[in-house]
This record gives sequence, C-alpha cells and structure tokens, in this order.
Amino acid sequence: MAASYSVASAFVLSLLVLSFFKSSQAAGIATYWGQFTNEGSLAEACATGNYQFVNIAFLTTFGNNQAPVLNLAGHCDPGVTCSRFSTEIRTCQSQGVKVLLSLGGERGSYSLVSAEDARSVANYLWNNFLGGQSSSRPLGDAILDGIDFDIEAGTGQYWDELARTLSGFSSQRKVYLSAAPQCPFPDRYLDTAIQTGLFDYVWIQFYNNPTAQCQYGANAADLLASWNRWTSVPSNQIFLGIPASEGAANNGYIPPDVLMSQVLPTIKSSPKYGGVMLWNRFFDQGYSSAIKSSV
Repeated sequence: MAASYSVASAFVLSLLVLSFFKSSQAAGIATYWGQFTNEGSLAEACATGNYQFVNIAFLTTFGNNQAPVLNLAGHCDPGVTCSRFSTEIRTCQSQGVKVLLSLGGERGSYSLVSAEDARSVANYLWNNFLGGQSSSRPLGDAILDGIDFDIEAGTGQYWDELARTLSGFSSQRKVYLSAAPQCPFPDRYLDTAIQTGLFDYVWIQFYNNPTAQCQYGANAADLLASWNRWTSVPSNQIFLGIPASEGAANNGYIPPDVLMSQVLPTIKSSPKYGGVMLWNRFFDQGYSSAIKSSV
C-alpha cells in the first residue's frame, strides 16, 4: 500500500510540475502603449485581459552623454506628471501583465558609444525604472518588469553589453529582457545582443520590410520561411510581430481570419512559439479580441 501511494504521489507531482511548466510558458499577446494620446490609459489596456505584455514606448533619447528622455506622446510631461502611472503599472502587474520599458523606436536620438556608455545606461535604467533607487524616477516608484530593445537606428555595437549589465541586476530582482528586431535575418542592430541568449522574449517585426521577403504578402510563404529562420536564435520564446490594423504599418498586415487559418497553425508547432505581438494598442480595435482564443 505504501509503495502504491508513493507511485501515485509521484505521478500527481509530475502532472503538477508539467502543468506549471506549461502555464509558465503559455502563449500570449504583447503590445506597445504610449505613442497615441487617444489610445486610452495603460490601466485600460491591461483591463481588456487581452495582453500578457505591455511595452511602454519609448525612451527615445539616451546614451552618448545625452540626458535620457521619455517620450509618451502627450500622455504626460515626463518631468512632471508621468509618475502618476505608477498606480496603473502596479494595477497591470496585479492582473498578471508584465510591463516593460521600450528603448529606441523608429524616431529618436539614441546610441551607445562604448561598453562603459552601455553600463552607464543600464545603471540609469535600473535606478530609474527597475529595482534600484533614484529621486527622479520618471514613472514614479513602481518597479517595471524589464526592458524592451526596439533599436532601429545607430549601430549594432554595445547593445550586447547593455543586455549583459541589465541581466546582471537579476541577481537582485529579475529583469526581463525583450527584443523587437526587424524581420530581415539577422537584424542589423540587435543580432549581437540577441546572440547572448539573455533575451526572454523576441518579438520580430514582420512588417514594413516589403523588399526583404520576410513578411506576409500575396500569401504566407515568405513569412513562414522567415519565422523558421528566426526560431534558430537563442531565446526560449519567439513572437510573431504584426500590425494590429491596416493603418498601423505600411505593409505586412494579416487579416485575423488569415492569421488564424494560414499562419498560427504552422508557427504554433514550434517549441519556441511564444505568441503574437501587436503594433500597437491604439490600432488594436478588436484584433486582439478576435485572435485571443487562437493564440
């Protein structure tokens, strides 16, 4: 009887462990918030229940001895009123949503000119947005879950050092790292950083690259071939980044029914499949709701 109980207990325990592993690796939807004043509040975005990740966009100026600038496109004055978002950040986190600060973007003044510069930026991020301390935290005292690299300018140098230094802070409090490379493989700015294997999530921008043959066009063939190339990078979770509406990008939009019938069934078979990233909250007028059950 004792042996029988032991076997049964071990079986139940294994099921619990498996269940936990699957839930911790569960697929989800990521989005970007902060670039449109009339996109609603951060708390409203999280309250939809559609997102597992929200990237606050963007820290547009940093590095090369520049004073960092948080640009939330009219949501608040970074030097005065953005600290009010602390309450909303904590509300999102209490709902299981990871909230990250996104660096860079398509427009901005950012670059890293040395390894020392990268370490300096990492220290600034830790003290002003993550688990460190500063008297001038732009988003108040809420502690963000991590940092997103949306690097679309400058050079590919020293982003790996920034990632290493930020990751090092995880010995004090976990710092999640995500990257948003363009779909041409490898990414010209982020490849060296991604190859460190330190990024928890990589959401590839499969849009605005019409001549690279890596996004949805007349059919899904180029997109799926590109996805297969991207699954080779050393990250456990790879996301399909797409526009949330036709107006969200110049090209690369995939109608929800096409995504669910022609794309998701294939990419979900990848062990590294993490979900879908939608650009962005403002343009998501029902797209996330339409695909949520299929993601």
